[in-house]
Amino acid sequence: VRLVESGGGLVQPGGSLRLSCAASGFTFSRSALSWYRQAPGKERELVATINTKDVATYYPDSVKDRFTISRDNSVNTIYLQMNNLQPEDTAVYYCYLRRTTIFSTNDYWGQGTQVTVSS
Repeated sequence: VRLVESGGGLVQPGGSLRLSCAASGFTFSRSALSWYRQAPGKERELVATINTKDVATYYPDSVKDRFTISRDNSVNTIYLQMNNLQPEDTAVYYCYLRRTTIFSTNDYWGQGTQVTVSS
């Protein structure tokens, strides 16, 4: 399994970024995936999940009207569109997969992509 994030960077407050997570090594279309983030000095938190039927769930109230998670099964990629970014969105953003087989359950993380919101 491989998860590779991209799209992070430095953006001013109110700006937008789109993160991508390119996945390989498993049956993408049959898997739910998530975005997490970890701000400096804080625990990693779940931001959004998208299931196999394209149903999205957002977890912090602060992102529900600003972030959109989506997936493209044709290119094995999930996205996180982030609008109206605020300094408190500054964090490393990670792609996450929990893969369950009849033999085991394993958690997979990408390497992360840094998002910095600052003027």
